[in-house]
Amino acid sequence: MLANTDPEVKHADALLAWYDRHRRRLPWRALPGEAADPYRVWLSEIMLQQTTVKTVGPYFEAFVARWPDVGAMAASDVEDILKAWAGLGYYSRARNLHACARVVSETLGGRFPDDVEGLRKLPGVGAYTAAAVAAIAFGRRAAVVDGNVERVVTRLEAIETPLPQAKPLIAACVEAITPESRPGDFAQAMMDLGATICTPKRPACALCPFMARCSARQAGTQETFPRKAPKARRPLRRGAAFWVTRPDGWVLVRKRPDKGLLGGMTEIPSSVWSEDFDAAGAVGHAPLKMKWRRLPGEVQHGFTHFELAVTVYAADAPLTAKAPPDCRWVRLADLDGEALPTVMRKIAALARGQ
Repeated sequence: MLANTDPEVKHADALLAWYDRHRRRLPWRALPGEAADPYRVWLSEIMLQQTTVKTVGPYFEAFVARWPDVGAMAASDVEDILKAWAGLGYYSRARNLHACARVVSETLGGRFPDDVEGLRKLPGVGAYTAAAVAAIAFGRRAAVVDGNVERVVTRLEAIETPLPQAKPLIAACVEAITPESRPGDFAQAMMDLGATICTPKRPACALCPFMARCSARQAGTQETFPRKAPKARRPLRRGAAFWVTRPDGWVLVRKRPDKGLLGGMTEIPSSVWSEDFDAAGAVGHAPLKMKWRRLPGEVQHGFTHFELAVTVYAADAPLTAKAPPDCRWVRLADLDGEALPTVMRKIAALARGQ
């Protein structure tokens, strides 16, 4: 049989040979020769959205220890999912995780769809996640493009169009170079190449299987890619949080509305967050009428679309104080086990440190 002379096939083969020697060992990744577990692939891909591998590792291990399969997750309470997710950010992912598990378990007989089209119909599964699960878990030929792959491809092709406008062009390039054979390994190889060799700064081009193919490398401009459009300044919003404790060591908390920012998570009762927040009237947002004292300093936190600065007020409630209808008391010792997002943990840390 004649050898395939398609240069893209040769480059794909070179990348896969590199991957077979240097693949990363990750807790969600099947070992060589093992079949990938769709549940673990799906869970890891949801967790890895906007989050680093280093951060996700311990969370993933904790999740699969507690919910070893999609049926176990579907049977759990969404509040438990939120508590276990606390600290990972982008909390709508946790709610969608539970909703997706229920659909797969209760409607699809515990089996994930094995193609992009079917996966896209699941709650919380977008184009990238569907492609990644289809390729890695089911061996479907799909163009998988994450941040690492974007960097590799913009350098390979010297794509001058800045991100995010370049995304469709990058996806088309990945589609063109993805092989029919081992598409899941190819996708993971591209991710590993970006994470370990084709890094943002000082890429190790001499070790790259694409070195001879890379347009940016040939021009000596590899560190200038990908091009990025200037970031718009994020507006600053302000607000207040209210730390109420009782003498017996209980603290007042509240559940945020299910829809919206930090939906369904536990919060230290807080005001609205806005650019025109009236600091002089802050205590008017307090959950109880008490003698409030403003704590020194403020909590700063960055969200995707805005920066936040929160002033914290504290008050001491008597043992007989009843929680407002939308609040509840929890033991201070149990607070870390609540579904507190990172910004609320910062607020609690500031208050507890006074």
